[in-house]
Amino acid sequence: MELSSNVNENEHKSIRVQGGLSMGLNARTSEKVAFALLSLSAVAIAAFVVIILAYIMYNGYSAISIEFLTEMPRMMMTEGGIYPAIIGTILLIIGSMAVALPMGIMAAVYLNEYAVENRTTWIIEMAINNLAGTPSVVFGLFGLALFVKYFDFGSSLLSSCLTLSLLIIPVIIRSTQEALIAVPKEYRESSLALGVSKWQTIKHVVLPAAIPGIVTGSILSIGRVAGETAPILLTGVVYFLPRLPDSMYSQFMALPYHLFVLATSGTSIAQTRSLQYGTALVLLIIVLGLNIIAVLIRSHYRQKVKI
Repeated sequence: MELSSNVNENEHKSIRVQGGLSMGLNARTSEKVAFALLSLSAVAIAAFVVIILAYIMYNGYSAISIEFLTEMPRMMMTEGGIYPAIIGTILLIIGSMAVALPMGIMAAVYLNEYAVENRTTWIIEMAINNLAGTPSVVFGLFGLALFVKYFDFGSSLLSSCLTLSLLIIPVIIRSTQEALIAVPKEYRESSLALGVSKWQTIKHVVLPAAIPGIVTGSILSIGRVAGETAPILLTGVVYFLPRLPDSMYSQFMALPYHLFVLATSGTSIAQTRSLQYGTALVLLIIVLGLNIIAVLIRSHYRQKVKI
């Protein structure tokens, strides 16, 4: 009897060992499959980006010249350059970020550092989430009603900047909140333990440590501002304006709307095909250049935080 019981115990042990080995092999196989799928997804996304960039560069580089970048448009944009559209796009980015960035950061600091979790903050959080998912054309209609009509700013650069700032504020708030949450609590506790006020702690300790994350949100916002058409279509942009805006109350040209009309409603769509790709290439270069600047700023502050 003892011999048979020992045999049974050995059999059970071997079964358990085999089961453990099979589970380990299954886990490693699943891990390899998941890693392969993730790698494939990353490569596919990178490949799509490279293909799009290469396609635009291949079709648009022939249109790029000093005249194209520095001259005013002529003959309803069938001749001349896109200089007013370049300046208008840069002014849109600067104007909208000048409004949205401080407002978004202040709102995020209040929600993360001061506000108590209650029904009011829940409603605010829900409103931010809904605004982030609202179509841009709705912001355009709101900007038309509020800034163009109600405040009587007219169809102008100012109306477009304010409308775009409302569009990107939710993105800035969310990215800033995530950046503030990522700052270790020990930073706050150490500063407060030294007798520093809460605002001084936020200003001199928390915000500098969160700047890399805030800049990441700013990069996303810059790209969205530079590429939006519907909000500025309803609030101030024009297709053909062979001069620069002389004030914030002037109408202006912008690359995304200019490209849209040039490719869909222009007088000579086939003849201006190279101009369309050239305009798209210039827009990509502007966004890429601003993103590189933002990435350098983020890297600089990351190094300071590590130190």
